[in-house]
Formats: sequence, C-alpha cells, structure tokens
Amino acid sequence: MRVIGLTGSIAMGKSTAAQAFQNLGLPVFDSDAAVHTLYAKDGAAVGPLQKLVPQAIAGGAVDRQALSARIRQSPELLAEVEKIVHPLVRQQQEHFLKQCEAQGADLAVLDIPLLFETGRDQQVDVIVVVSAPAEIQRERAMARRGMTAEKLDQLIARQMPDAQKRQRAHFIVDSSGPLEASAQQIARIVAQLRNA
Repeated sequence: MRVIGLTGSIAMGKSTAAQAFQNLGLPVFDSDAAVHTLYAKDGAAVGPLQKLVPQAIAGGAVDRQALSARIRQSPELLAEVEKIVHPLVRQQQEHFLKQCEAQGADLAVLDIPLLFETGRDQQVDVIVVVSAPAEIQRERAMARRGMTAEKLDQLIARQMPDAQKRQRAHFIVDSSGPLEASAQQIARIVAQLRNA
C-alpha cells in the first residue's frame, strides 16, 4: 500500500482535494477532524491541555478560540500544545493506515495541513500539494468566519511557504480554477499512481 501525503497552506483547497480523493474511493484520514475529536468533551487532549492552559478548557472540552487567544498572547505556548496534540494525531493516523492495509487498500491518503512542518513528509510515499496564487488564497481565507488580516498573516507565517511546498511535491494540484478541474487533476494523479 502506498501512502499519499496531502497538504497545502490555508485556503488553498486541500479539503476539496481530500473530498475528490474520497469520491474516487480512496480512504482519507482528516487530521483536522482528528484534532476536533481530541479537543471535544472527554477527548484525549483535554486532560493534558487542562494542565497546560486551564483557561482554554470549557465544559470538559478545549475552547479553540480561547486556546488561539492564549497562543497569540504567548507564542511559545504553541510548541507545548503541539507536543501534546501531534503524537495523539499520529497514533490515530497509524491506526487508520493499519486498517486500510487490512482492508486491502492500494492507496491511502493522509490529509495533513502541516505535513512538512511536522516532518511527516518523511513517512509518506507520495506528496500531493494543493496550491493557488497568493491573491486567491487571501481572498478565500478572508471570506472565512472570524478571519482577520492579522490572524491570517500569523497563520501563514507558521506554515512553510507555498513555493517551498511545491518544490518538494511529487504532484501539484492547481486549485485556482473550477472544482471539476481540481477533481480531474486528482483523477489523473490516482490513475498514474495505480499504473506506476
């Protein structure tokens, strides 16, 4: 089984790409969804984060906005949070891959926003980067609820530049056009991997 690492900076269309892989019948692990589960009431990250940032816990769950606010006040806190969260997500990813293998999947997708930043690019077989021009990225991101220019700049600053991601990719999906165009590119990638 070959593991595809799917990544892309904020608002580049990665979730849409993940959906396109799923529509082609590939199993996809959504790392963002895994974090939501870990942060939910009684999630595995709640206890450790309560010790680290008690102000970010409300009703037995992690309040993501409160946590983000604390990280903006104390940027060094981010590394501490990641030390707790990343290993828990990684465990879930490993479990997912074992299941895929047991079910006889030939390809499986790990959708990981910080694929390069966390070193996970070393543990996948193929890297697919979803990319669009910076002005389209900004426009999409600013349309998101609660997004501000300052918040967006901070998020982008934490991510590896798009140009570097593109250089390290085996495949690049250009998401600047219509959704069908991205889906067609992904279908071609899957066909190429299956014929390789």
